[in-house]
Amino acid sequence: MEVEPSAAAAVFGERLELARRYVELLATEGVIRGLIGPREPDRLWSRHVLNSAVLAEMVPDGAVVVDIGSGAGLPGIPLVLAHPTCRVVLVEPLARRVQFLTEVVEELGLDRCTVIRGRADEVIDACGGADVVTSRAVAPLAKLATWSAPLLRLGGELMALKGSSAAEEIDRDRSAVGRTGIADLRVRTVGLDIVDPPTLVVHGRMERVAQGRRGAGRGTRRP
Repeated sequence: MEVEPSAAAAVFGERLELARRYVELLATEGVIRGLIGPREPDRLWSRHVLNSAVLAEMVPDGAVVVDIGSGAGLPGIPLVLAHPTCRVVLVEPLARRVQFLTEVVEELGLDRCTVIRGRADEVIDACGGADVVTSRAVAPLAKLATWSAPLLRLGGELMALKGSSAAEEIDRDRSAVGRTGIADLRVRTVGLDIVDPPTLVVHGRMERVAQGRRGAGRGTRRP
């Protein structure tokens, strides 16, 4: 397993031990259950956990964050460990992943983190009105925006962790994303002094409710 980077202490602070335990769970149960590839333990800290945790730089204090397609808990669990004032809802449709997430949340005592089983379009009543919707390696931007927009309050923010093609995705999908009500798309770079390469985030803001959108007018409802 990858040696813990020195930056981990600065990112997680007093929750570093919890982050260490999460990495252990990913390297053991995560691999056994097929949530993490067998070669990934050699880069769990740098490629996965810290790469996700640096999103905390962008998330406002006290924000309600919905992590769609959470999988093994990335980026939601590292985010709540690095940013203890936010509240994170992990949304995942597959039962075996939900079971793993539930066990991790219980073992780490993450009282500001909850797990909901379902697809993004099935959990609007439970999770709509979020301040932030995030995801990591879930889908192309246009499809991701379609899933994310109904979960955001007006003024809420899309924060999608993407790879090196982030800017190309924005150019390709800007019109489709705009039809969901999400606007002002741009690539933000976080974790410059923590992870190499730094984390790229496609950021947008919910500026209008798409016509006919289910749940329109719920305003600032919290999950």
